[in-house]
Amino acid sequence: MCPKYEAAAELLGKKWTGLIIRVLLGGPKRFKEIKEQIPEMSDKMLTDRMKELETMNVVKRTVYPEMPVRIEYELTSKGQGLEPVILSIQDWGEEWM
Repeated sequence: MCPKYEAAAELLGKKWTGLIIRVLLGGPKRFKEIKEQIPEMSDKMLTDRMKELETMNVVKRTVYPEMPVRIEYELTSKGQGLEPVILSIQDWGEEWM
């Protein structure tokens, strides 16, 4: 099997990853906003997934030096490239699930 396909399938196959990307397709979000849209996910799991996605350059984390500090997460161009994939999965799910 193609290693690039395998890596992409592994990325999207991790629990919660697809949902996080789906939420961030709507634009930059704070941790709390992501958590509100995926309430079943624990804070630790969200933190872990965000770090993984940031390491893979799918998500960008921006810290705004305000009081209190504001942190936002948004998709990079690499992450935005997943939009047609995520939307196709959604379309398939609506038709078949």
